[in-house]
Amino acid sequence: MKQNHITRRAFALSSIALTAFGLSSFATVLAAEPPIPKPDGKPADMTKPVKVFILLGQSNMVGLGNIATLEAAVKTKSKYPYLVDEGGAWTQRKDVRNVFVMCSGNSPAKEQHNDWMSVSNRKSLGPEYGIGHCLGNAIESPVMILKSCIGNRSLGWDLLPPGSEPYEFAGKPVPGYRGTPKDPKGNGEPVTGEWYAGAQYDGDIAAAKKALAELDKYYPGAKGAEVAGFFFWQGEKDAGNPAHAAKYEENLVRFIKAVRKEFNAPTAKFVLGTMGESVKGGGGNGGKILEAQLAVDGTAGKYPEFKGNVATIYTNPMAQGGSGNGHYGGKAEVYMDVGEAMGKAMAELLKNK
Repeated sequence: MKQNHITRRAFALSSIALTAFGLSSFATVLAAEPPIPKPDGKPADMTKPVKVFILLGQSNMVGLGNIATLEAAVKTKSKYPYLVDEGGAWTQRKDVRNVFVMCSGNSPAKEQHNDWMSVSNRKSLGPEYGIGHCLGNAIESPVMILKSCIGNRSLGWDLLPPGSEPYEFAGKPVPGYRGTPKDPKGNGEPVTGEWYAGAQYDGDIAAAKKALAELDKYYPGAKGAEVAGFFFWQGEKDAGNPAHAAKYEENLVRFIKAVRKEFNAPTAKFVLGTMGESVKGGGGNGGKILEAQLAVDGTAGKYPEFKGNVATIYTNPMAQGGSGNGHYGGKAEVYMDVGEAMGKAMAELLKNK
């Protein structure tokens, strides 16, 4: 492990405890932690395989934090000092590759960016910067942040994973994986000419696999790669559909297992963030989704198989009163704080072999 290992471990444990019990003093603990160190500009140990972390979800994972608000936070609030060097220019990590591919459904993906991790030349950001810097500090191996997602996608329809069966809700059929409203069960094959349940799942997974198959393009000089973890930030679209909200927990459990199988990574860790507007004890569809997301947490949830390998980040204390549907008002601080919390949780999970 790299520098500040002991401090980071202590803080990660504090963060997980706060997340589990929903304490609002998260920001106080965060402020008390020594700042994340600035990158040293050195490459990683390229004799080791690249540790790949795949980011999935919808629009907030895509990232709609405004860079102008990040600049203000750095310059006027002295936040995230590791993002800038002594001269005030954006830093660049040479040990963390920042890759983003995007497709609509199962259509061919387009490369959004492929470079070393830096805020330079960006107009918006998601949680990847907080994630990437935390993991770059915690891992000696080369790190790739591989984001594959697009906005306005639900887990109950667009991102529906394999194995999901059709069901009825309020007397109406709801399609299973690769089913359609006209043919809820489908025949197990992708549907041509129309959208189908799981179309975005198929596309996002295929896009990530393609990037890994072209490893030297996305991490020059790499000597192999290992999918070490997944990040998931999603739920807003499902909250608008009672049928999808009711099945969210079942779909989420299946999704976690499915992505591990897709990448032959049965021990890969999984970290997800809740919707910032969702409060523990709240009702409605949003409350159902929050309950489902908390249920899979390996510390405070109800699935023994996820102990030590899944963590849920309760993001409400970091949302600054914003909502996922409103993209947190474009406040970059929300995306940075959520990213840091997710990255620290992943670093802690990686200690569990």
